[in-house]
Amino acid sequence: MQVEIKCAHDEIVPLADLRPNPRNPNTHPADQIALLAKIIAAQGWRNPIVVSSRSGLITKGHARLEAARLIGAETAPVDRQDYATEQDEVADMIADNRIAELAELDRSMLRGLVEELDTGAFDMDLTGFSHAALEELMTAAPPESFAALGDDLDVDHRCPKCGYRWSGRPA
Repeated sequence: MQVEIKCAHDEIVPLADLRPNPRNPNTHPADQIALLAKIIAAQGWRNPIVVSSRSGLITKGHARLEAARLIGAETAPVDRQDYATEQDEVADMIADNRIAELAELDRSMLRGLVEELDTGAFDMDLTGFSHAALEELMTAAPPESFAALGDDLDVDHRCPKCGYRWSGRPA
């Protein structure tokens, strides 16, 4: 299968020539790979596979390689990266996934974006969320134990930048 390339890359490489890093600590469940494969098939390559010029091993894109194999692609776009040391290479491989884990979703904004996309004509799998996860997002309500808020509730505030704290009632 020929997949359209829509990302910057240094070269196009046969999948058979790409070498996963055997020390990659991330595992990729089959459902993740299937979803990523569907996204790549529909959207094309939006991110290249990153390969170390030093070792020749993949540092970013192990799941993309598996997804490409699943859809029968023969080649992938590759970005070659120079690393001064093995430690730099391994740290970048670890950080690539860890930094993404630290992100926090603004659920209200996400819900609005999903509502915009959900026209019935768009394949919602391309958002990366399962049907069950989208359903939960769209129907989420406060837990029954969540007390209703009244206008007379005292509130505490803290500035997230400087830590300044103050209290008071809503105006």
